Amino acid sequence: MRKPDHYLFATQIDWDIIIIGGGATGLGIAVDAANRGLRTLLVEQADFAKGTSSRSTKLVHGGVRYLAQGDIGLVRHALRERGLLAKNAAHLVHKEEFIIPCYSWWSILIYGIGLTLYDWLAGKLSFGKSRYRPKKEITALMPGIKSKGLKGGISYFDGKFDDARLAINLMQTAQEQGALLINYMQVTQLLKNDDTVCGVEVKDLLSGGHYNFGAKCVINATGIFVDDILKLNNPNTPQMVRPSQGVHIVLKKEFLNSSYALMIPKTSDKRVLFAVPWHEHLLVGTTDTPIEEHSLEPRALQQEIDFILNNASAYFESKPSTHDILSVFSGLRPLAAPAKAGKNSTKEISRDHKLVVSAKGLLTITGGKWTTYRKMAEDTVSLAINEMGLAPRPCATQHLPIHGNSQTTGNDYLDTYGTDRKHIEALCLQKPELLAPLHPNFPYIVAEVIWAVRSEMALTVEDVLSRRLRVLFIDAKAAIEMSTMVASLMATELSLDQKWEADQIEKFNKLANGYVYQGK
Repeated sequence: MRKPDHYLFATQIDWDIIIIGGGATGLGIAVDAANRGLRTLLVEQADFAKGTSSRSTKLVHGGVRYLAQGDIGLVRHALRERGLLAKNAAHLVHKEEFIIPCYSWWSILIYGIGLTLYDWLAGKLSFGKSRYRPKKEITALMPGIKSKGLKGGISYFDGKFDDARLAINLMQTAQEQGALLINYMQVTQLLKNDDTVCGVEVKDLLSGGHYNFGAKCVINATGIFVDDILKLNNPNTPQMVRPSQGVHIVLKKEFLNSSYALMIPKTSDKRVLFAVPWHEHLLVGTTDTPIEEHSLEPRALQQEIDFILNNASAYFESKPSTHDILSVFSGLRPLAAPAKAGKNSTKEISRDHKLVVSAKGLLTITGGKWTTYRKMAEDTVSLAINEMGLAPRPCATQHLPIHGNSQTTGNDYLDTYGTDRKHIEALCLQKPELLAPLHPNFPYIVAEVIWAVRSEMALTVEDVLSRRLRVLFIDAKAAIEMSTMVASLMATELSLDQKWEADQIEKFNKLANGYVYQGK
């Protein structure tokens, strides 16, 4: 645990850029800014990727849905970024083949044409060509698919990744580039010199300490919380972000029993739904529900869970029920909403990012998605340099390897650590007892908890079980069962007492119960 005034030295530094927010956008900006030689500080009110950035559908993609909407420009640059990310984080981003089952010959024709265009837009960074597959092939590749009425289908390639683990690796990359990143550090005020924002006042939520950090430029990259930061500057600022809730459920992989992913091209509300193999389970989602309130721990509505089950069941041979849900989690998309957007519609709200100068010394970035985080960061830092008179230097992140980057097979779960795998194995060689499993149903071992504390800035049981090991998002009841052992390991590693240990177990189990389906 951090000591009081642990970061007092940072108050003495004249920062070029302070980034508020440790999700995909903020972490990407930290990497870019530090790589350009700017003195960079990032503060995050919770853990890195605590919010939306750990709750995606785990896709690195151009967006087939956006192609159907005619947004060719967004798809083209997202496909380019997909290709760059696959090269820069090869240990995390893997090619995944998706199958679109078709129950009419007309849909085979339409999706075949659309995905040929998708392939063409990817150009040299293509993951592979889409193609028609007859019914016999599809039922063999995906035994759990509904075969009645199936005519055949189209398969295409896109990317799959672990969102929270990429966030942790981006945090490590930013550190290696010279940035300072602090989690559990909440911004309470913006510091101002007349009408110019010149820093932030923060509270360390772990030690209770208060600090003032000064900077030439403050970047608001807080996702669904951007309006909260803007109101610190001007309480009368109009709402800039429109939250949309996306819910996912996790099932046993046997419902499709396939290494291929399923794309349901048209749901009951004319959107798309994915069923993606992930950590030996099946991730199904997502919804798109406009909501009024935002929080770090949003909860799924019963109607959203029913929507996913009903639409997925139409394509599954074995129909999943609420009793089959191992974990249910929600994320809030920070959509950049135009003034004309309807109150109850998210269909017209832009999925692309929006970057504005909110005040002198204050930039705000909204919208976007994981796939395009790097380009969002590039645009943000370039604008900061131009607007705030910072030392100019071109962006070089297009070919900057992300921490851990290595060509791995993806067949062993430890490969997700990339080049850090050898460090975890070294810990086990030093102390063989660190090879002990954390749970009989999962491959995770004690050494990973130690590594998360020592090298990945994990400070709570939730940090480990939610975003370092992902168990909470896969099987919430199993995560609860693991919490006692993880708390004990962390308490020993951090030299903390039994009171801290008991408090962590209680807090985590209360949180985890929100991921267990509670019934109607």
